[in-house]
Amino acid sequence: MTEGLRSLAGNAMRNALMRFTRTPLAGALTGAMTTALLQSSSATIVATIGFVSAGLITFPASLGIIFGANVGTTATGWLVALLGFRFQLGTAILPFIFIGASFKLFTKGRWSHAGYALAGFGLIFVGITTLQGAMAGVTDVINPARFPPDTLWGRLQLVGLGMAFTVITQSSSAGVATTLTALYAGAVSFEQAAALVIGMDVGTTIKAIIASLGGSLNARRTGLSHVVYNVWTAALALSLLSPYIWLWQRLAAGQLLANAELALVGFHTSSNVLGMLTLLPFTHAFARLITWLLPGPGAAYTDGLSDGLQQQPPLALNAVQGAVQSELLALLWHLAAILGDPQGQRIDLVELNAALDETYAYLDQIHLTADQAPNWERLINMVHALDHLQRLHERCEDEEDRANTVRATEELAEEHALMLQTIHDTLDCIQSNRWDKADHLASQTSTYIHRKVRPYRQATLAQVASGAFDVATATSRLEAIRWLRRVSKHLARINQHMHQAMVAIGQLDSTERPEQT
Repeated sequence: MTEGLRSLAGNAMRNALMRFTRTPLAGALTGAMTTALLQSSSATIVATIGFVSAGLITFPASLGIIFGANVGTTATGWLVALLGFRFQLGTAILPFIFIGASFKLFTKGRWSHAGYALAGFGLIFVGITTLQGAMAGVTDVINPARFPPDTLWGRLQLVGLGMAFTVITQSSSAGVATTLTALYAGAVSFEQAAALVIGMDVGTTIKAIIASLGGSLNARRTGLSHVVYNVWTAALALSLLSPYIWLWQRLAAGQLLANAELALVGFHTSSNVLGMLTLLPFTHAFARLITWLLPGPGAAYTDGLSDGLQQQPPLALNAVQGAVQSELLALLWHLAAILGDPQGQRIDLVELNAALDETYAYLDQIHLTADQAPNWERLINMVHALDHLQRLHERCEDEEDRANTVRATEELAEEHALMLQTIHDTLDCIQSNRWDKADHLASQTSTYIHRKVRPYRQATLAQVASGAFDVATATSRLEAIRWLRRVSKHLARINQHMHQAMVAIGQLDSTERPEQT
């Protein structure tokens, strides 16, 4: 069924995973819906790792998808619990399997894929019916008493058994269906079934590990993040198992055993939703943790610049955009720091300069012609953006004393505050992929500061003439506002060219303008 749905979804699934990741929440919703439609978290995770490896999405953007995929995979349990046990569809579904198989054999394209998915859907219920019949005959041999006792150690053993089942079958959904059937037949208790399902969620990470082997550094980080996230969710679920049982007994005494399969899928879904909610607000911190656990050979700015992408200019340009974005974010934090913002963070400018040179050398290997739109427009805009980024780096590296003068000059207090506000607004816009808004705000600030230079110069020179300032002080103040004008101009040009690069690939509407501020 997963294979049929994946073929049927085609580019729609891939486009959704790549485009709807502006925020961690959007990525999580996309991951959950895609997994629910494909009926396989592994399919979603492996596809996401492939996109990260190819430079189509960044590593931090992939985390939302990973968080949501675990929630989406619980849809299989609801399908089995609500339809497989309640309606006994094993025999009634046989004609649908025949129809689906016929479409697969005798049609092509979407009808063939739809038939394959329909046949797979029907086989789920045939499988459930077969499992129920088999379980009825083995309950005397397999029963709760034969499993480890309901202690912490016993639950951990069952978690390990669930992991082993998923590693062997390569399908946590099949494991959950089997566990639900065993619970329905009385072969396992609710506590034992819950521990097995928790282990199956952890066991499904083996596919992510395998898929990330040999990939880029960010692809390996994506695989590792899936492992760490699932281990965290499993630990959370284990700690909540006893309170969950107590709550059922408190609110609906006796209903836990009467509706054990529904209670189990409810526990599976709620624990995964809670795991997602506990980490979603800290997505960027989680990304830094994974980066710390799996560091690169140097700064992380250029981790995505893989030589293997050079033969495919669109992918290579994606990698360059990711590198430029990382470098710009770091430089903005440094710029805020030298302007006196306590939230700013100084960086190693020599290391950043090396990353900028590496990015420029990589970009220099991408050769296109003007008739190869839209990638030609992207390439031109990336060259411009990188040029202004290097010049902004020079303003920070060689002229920090002018930033100090801006901070200390009372007459520049308004411009100083405006620049800091623009830096923080730009940081927020970039992290949410709102290059259109970043372009608009930075351009407004650049225009405003440019208009302030002439009257400020005239006022300063008048104070020299009146004896209020000496020439050295006046020169320092004039250099400070000229520095501020250059910084605002470079920042505006970088955001403008990054915005145009996004427009070129259709990720933003060129006519879309943010609200006036």
